Amino acid sequence: MSSALDPRKSSQPQASLQVFVEAIGVAAPGLADWQVARAVLRGEQAFLASELPPYQPLRLPANERRRATPAVRQAFRAAEDAIAHSACDPAELATVFASSDADMNVLHRICSALAEPARVVSPTDFHNSVHNAAAGYWSIAVGARRNSISIGAYDSTAAAGLLEAATLLLDEAALLLVLYDVPQPKPLFDQHPIVSAVSVALVLTRTRSAGTRAALRLTLADSADDVATTLADPQLEALRRANPAARLLPLLRVLAQQRNDSVLLEAVAGRCLRIDIESLA
Repeated sequence: MSSALDPRKSSQPQASLQVFVEAIGVAAPGLADWQVARAVLRGEQAFLASELPPYQPLRLPANERRRATPAVRQAFRAAEDAIAHSACDPAELATVFASSDADMNVLHRICSALAEPARVVSPTDFHNSVHNAAAGYWSIAVGARRNSISIGAYDSTAAAGLLEAATLLLDEAALLLVLYDVPQPKPLFDQHPIVSAVSVALVLTRTRSAGTRAALRLTLADSADDVATTLADPQLEALRRANPAARLLPLLRVLAQQRNDSVLLEAVAGRCLRIDIESLA
């Protein structure tokens, strides 16, 4: 059955979904927050790929902060950056948390513990082992009670997260989309090397408002003749390829430069997500 998210080859125009961007958050090597990232992506500041220091989530209560893993903290870093520049009440935002691998460090520790004779698994690791751990911590931090979805789609997670968010906005007025991934330990790193910790957050709305920065029109298409949009700067391109969450960098560049353009993201099943951007800032 054909749908807006599963268009088939035909002579008819492909269905698309539209969302509006209200706020942006970023956390990556050399891109400490959206303010820094915007200057770098506009060419106003040199990109220096230095790793970020450890982060203490501002909104988490002390007990949860102690239990939060580096992956959860990385998700919070971009989420809190976006929320700081949004007029939306975070408690009233639905959420989509998208991560290709979630927390492989926790998985590695659990599997290693199960391989030992005593098989003693840390209760905190067990608590953090689920794919929606970051979403759970966020709901505690801000008192969120709206719909929450956690997904992963390997290297296509950025496209999958955007599509999931756009679909959820058919029923929600506004939401927070958070993409995040952190490096894994060996031997898991050898199977899916994620070099640096990166997170990106977008506050998206169903309709335009006074704070809207841009409109995004999403179209899922067959990608036989299309390839994902890359970055001319070799260091930024290396970062884009080093982490599935960083696949959004070409979109962030257009948003930073406040121009109309289109970018392509790798999507699942050999497809491509086309994002047409209209600047409204």
